[in-house]
Amino acid sequence: IMFFRLLCDIPWRRASQRWPNRSPSRRSISTVSESSPPVSLPTHAQVVICGGGIIGTSVAYHLSKLGWKDILLLEQGRLAAGSTRFCAGIVSSARNFTLEQKMANYSNKLYQQLEQETGIQTGYIRTGSIFLAQTQDRLISLKRINSRLSVMGIPSEIISPKRVAELSPLISIHDLVGAMHVPEDAVVSAADVALALASAACQNGVQIRDRTSVIHVKVKKGRVTGVETDRGCIECQYFVSCAGQWAYELGLSNEEPVSIPLHACEHFYLLTRPLETPLQSSTPTIVDADGRIYVRNWQGGILSGGFEKNPKPIFTEGKNQLDIQNLHEDWDHFEPLLSSLLRRMPTLEALEIMKLVNCPESFTPDMRCIMGESPTVQGYFVLAGMNSAGTSFAGGAGKYLAEWMVHGYPSENVWDLDLKRFGALQSSRTFLRHRVMEVMPLLYDLKVPRWDFLTGRQLRTSPLYDRLDAQGARWMEKHGFERPKYFVPPDKDLLALEQSKTFYKPDWFDIVESEVKCCKEAVCVIDMSSFTKFEIISPEAEDFELLQYLFSNDLDVPVGHIVHTGMLNEGGGYENDCSIARLSRSSFFMISPTDQQVHCWAWLKKHMPENSNLLLEDVTWKYTALNLIGPRAMDVLSELSYAPMTPDHFPSLFCKEMSVGYANGIRVMSMTHTGEPGFMLYIPIEYALHVYNELMSVGQKYGIRNAGYYALRSLRIEKFFAFWGQDLNTFTTPLECGREFRVKLDKGMDFIGRDALLQQRQNGVYKRFTMFILEDHDTDLDLWPWWGEPIYRNGQYVGMTTSSAYSYTLERHVCLGFVHNFNQETGEQLVVTPDFINRGEYEIDIAGQRFQAKAKLYPFSSLFTYKRRKDEIEMSDFQGK
Repeated sequence: IMFFRLLCDIPWRRASQRWPNRSPSRRSISTVSESSPPVSLPTHAQVVICGGGIIGTSVAYHLSKLGWKDILLLEQGRLAAGSTRFCAGIVSSARNFTLEQKMANYSNKLYQQLEQETGIQTGYIRTGSIFLAQTQDRLISLKRINSRLSVMGIPSEIISPKRVAELSPLISIHDLVGAMHVPEDAVVSAADVALALASAACQNGVQIRDRTSVIHVKVKKGRVTGVETDRGCIECQYFVSCAGQWAYELGLSNEEPVSIPLHACEHFYLLTRPLETPLQSSTPTIVDADGRIYVRNWQGGILSGGFEKNPKPIFTEGKNQLDIQNLHEDWDHFEPLLSSLLRRMPTLEALEIMKLVNCPESFTPDMRCIMGESPTVQGYFVLAGMNSAGTSFAGGAGKYLAEWMVHGYPSENVWDLDLKRFGALQSSRTFLRHRVMEVMPLLYDLKVPRWDFLTGRQLRTSPLYDRLDAQGARWMEKHGFERPKYFVPPDKDLLALEQSKTFYKPDWFDIVESEVKCCKEAVCVIDMSSFTKFEIISPEAEDFELLQYLFSNDLDVPVGHIVHTGMLNEGGGYENDCSIARLSRSSFFMISPTDQQVHCWAWLKKHMPENSNLLLEDVTWKYTALNLIGPRAMDVLSELSYAPMTPDHFPSLFCKEMSVGYANGIRVMSMTHTGEPGFMLYIPIEYALHVYNELMSVGQKYGIRNAGYYALRSLRIEKFFAFWGQDLNTFTTPLECGREFRVKLDKGMDFIGRDALLQQRQNGVYKRFTMFILEDHDTDLDLWPWWGEPIYRNGQYVGMTTSSAYSYTLERHVCLGFVHNFNQETGEQLVVTPDFINRGEYEIDIAGQRFQAKAKLYPFSSLFTYKRRKDEIEMSDFQGK
């Protein structure tokens, strides 16, 4: 076979010149003979993209569409001849995660029109997909996905096994309980899509060089300045790593390392010869997640792969220098998937198998791709770790990253994909190897709400971990930190609770109820040490002015006071939601959500001038945080500190360093993040065990007990408290969630996002944060709302829930979410007024079943002065802002 080299100054072939048909087989991608003289590298480019697969070419395509022309794409081998060449080529919008649905839907539409735009055949065929369900829980999961697809305008429906047989006669339906049909899903040749994207990018001015390896990225003063390759150096302002499985190694090779946590595993699929009656090209793709396999048409035969329970990580020892096509067949390893295929399609037993393809796929620690700018190196962007969904995500992900680079932010909230959701702690080779062995099977495992990873645990723990674990703590993980979910009483079956997984009422219901009751009637301790904690010192007046500019609320409060504030972007959206205590005239203590540790630090550093004297220190590890919640909390602390803790002596939102037991220097704050009375204690870690023991000892007479985050979630949601990362994001402004009182709009001080908020206050908001209390929902028998359920107003879709919990006080489910006002004819968003909210009749869609709900706005008068029965509740009037 003759190999060829792609150069952008050579005319591209058109469809009339018959590009060779691409498939997941090992064919060369050719445009110019290898014997052609090499074209020299430019010495400068605005952007250098590393990786010439479907991801890198998508980024180049979208950057050029947005007007950036000085772009150079480098590929170490041949264009589109890496892992892109091996992609199964399935494009499906059926995802559990709304952002991924949007990315895949955009990709589908993009690939459909690429051939017309470029003249290059991409193998696009709209086949539709059928997702099979062997169990009722799997069917519920599909129904939840179907509800979200429908409101996004993506056609889908739940179908019967009989209908499955009509759409795909080769499928055995004897063990199915139902399925979901997504008729607009498609298949493509991923390599040809990459070539088409590259062609369009070149026509827009992008330069491409293959057989050019990036050695490392040059960094000066925390910014990208250039790239060193095996063919010379290139100066640049931006670098984009689309290096796939090599992104991890490439990130560590920089002068200033960039942590990109992903790891490769072997991925297998087989190719057969055509059936006796060849399959039609429009034959639907089949996904049998319970059987762990997928099946699509391939040249009249089939392509079938899957995600086995015992994956094989590769290249843990470092960068693989071998051509990836040298990965070997392993029929023994593939046998369980082959058996599953033959059970699902028994007529294939006599079919001749051409080959078993073994190709590397990169996976991330949380099954979501990695996107965005490095927190340590400005101008260093990443798009990698597609978790075997690169074809589906490439178009949409490339679009979002290009928007991010050009505009400073993407058109959607992409926090769940942001590189800054990880810290360096997730880049341990051992952690990644073990985690991806769990992640790969999880792609097809049934994921019920609030499941937890099993690998990579006990990585970050509080000093109290062993003590709490011995008392029955069940753990969840956030940003690598172990946090207690709830505490199992001695008389409960630990094993049964650990194995309990359901979309319905969970087995921990009664346990959390008792913890909530204790928080309301006595006193509880919750270990919240995972919270991100910064100390900020502003030695000069101009440094304090900078702080005022970075935070939306007024920090010029008396020493000892606590300010709830946000860090906003230029659009007025929340980059962070935090609490800041003023410790002295020039020092501040800042508390943020757990997963904000990297993002918050990077955002503050990015906005601090180089000559600033502002001092910022991450002290998360220095302090154990205990939340002492309940009406008897003041009694416990009074005994331990010999100081009065009543509201008269210790008002709300006040901070004071004091002694607790024998320990001194404890930062005690009169807030609980739930609206319940109590205190947060920030304890130097060497005193943590002593203070905890003293609290539990003195608190015995007041009925003290441990509680976990599930109780905390129930308390904060029933009090209508929004949480960053779930309810609040970079597209949510304070005016949209009833927090205008936390913003210094009328104090004559400038801050980031002020102009946008003033404009919004004048024009009105286009969405409002709203509470929904389910009215005709049976907690014991009906499916529970968890998050992401569609909200309907007068029968019309108006938004999604962002979080939900059972309120043990109201004895009903409470959902939080944003309500939009769409023009039903044009789809245009209109202003959402309190009157619009209050005059609507609402329903929450849970897996296709709608439940009536009463909507309330923030702020509101107390619902919780005393407990009332469900049928006696008359909700207080809410005063909408």
